[in-house]
Amino acid sequence: MQLYSIKDLDLAGKKVFIRCDFNVPIDEYGNITDDRRIRAALGTINYCLDQDCAIILASHLGRPKGEYNEKYSLLPVQRRLHQLLKREIKLTKDVAGEHAKKCVTEMKCCDVILLENLRFEAGETANDETLSKALADMADYYINDAFGVSHRAHASVEGITKYFDEHHKAAGFLLQKEIQFFGTLLERPVRPFAAIVGGSKVSGKLEALMNLLPKVDKILIGGGMAFTFLKQMGYEVGKSLVEDDLLDEAQRVMDEAKRLGVKFYLPVDVVAAQEFAADSVSKVTSVQEIPEGWMGLDIGPATVRLYRSVLADTQTILWNGPMGVYEMDRFASGSRKIAHFVADSYATTVVGGGDTADLVQRVGLGEEMTFISTGGGASLELVEGKILPGVQPLVCGEEA
Repeated sequence: MQLYSIKDLDLAGKKVFIRCDFNVPIDEYGNITDDRRIRAALGTINYCLDQDCAIILASHLGRPKGEYNEKYSLLPVQRRLHQLLKREIKLTKDVAGEHAKKCVTEMKCCDVILLENLRFEAGETANDETLSKALADMADYYINDAFGVSHRAHASVEGITKYFDEHHKAAGFLLQKEIQFFGTLLERPVRPFAAIVGGSKVSGKLEALMNLLPKVDKILIGGGMAFTFLKQMGYEVGKSLVEDDLLDEAQRVMDEAKRLGVKFYLPVDVVAAQEFAADSVSKVTSVQEIPEGWMGLDIGPATVRLYRSVLADTQTILWNGPMGVYEMDRFASGSRKIAHFVADSYATTVVGGGDTADLVQRVGLGEEMTFISTGGGASLELVEGKILPGVQPLVCGEEA
């Protein structure tokens, strides 16, 4: 998939609107705990500064539900950008109101302003035409560098593109990198190719699983979603998370894997607990012997050894979804051990954003992975074979 590139635009001295993804985790003291998404946007921002552009940065943060909420202000992001770019970053008091318009009008060469949280406007998530037009009127060029929200048809992602022709809109470096990497991964992987798929629910990964089956050689299942497959196979899974309405779909996935000759692996043991709580009584048990009233919250040590042996000869690994409730230390061991093995392998290793990226960063293995996506939902939809709403308007020529 070929996208309009920022390098093809004549940006010199112009105003450029860059949609970024600065939706970063912030603690109760207002400190950013992981600035990876901010740093990922610096390449595109610095390129525009080198072209003497005036830059309007825009992002959302959290889910403020269409109204101002100080908790979701982009002030911490503005401070971090100031530190990273070593220049003044002006934060507007509104998104497309009088203060934002005044700041944009007064911009000079190499000025950088940051619009306040886009989702303070209800029209952002509603893909409102009026808001899209107001944002588009701020700049001569539009750059989408927010892969993490490109699966959303929002005003600053999809709606705004209607007001820029092919010579005035493009993908930033981060967005191009994400699309190209996943394209190569899914179309021309080095084999054997294994996918590790975890997370809580089958429903969120069903389409991805079906789309992956013709492409991979092995699939390893973990997390809460494993219990829907195990129950369909006839195992008693206690109070473990099961989507009973998807048992037939789980069988369809397993049947398709068998038909295609894809090796399909499920946990052989789990760490089970009486309650979903960090201090609950827990024990390791085989999947055939989960006690009634208990729930599986992590893969067990035998499963870790099995998955290590399965992954030992792979040349490409795609990982989307943790193996257990990694936020609780007692149920994080399986995910952490798999993370270390993936990081230490000689394979091309791709982490599909979201919780998996968070897990890898917590364990301190971010630098050891070949590629960590900045978008969980967006990367999942790419794996599902979809063209993202924020990417479609930027596809070149006949592909569009």
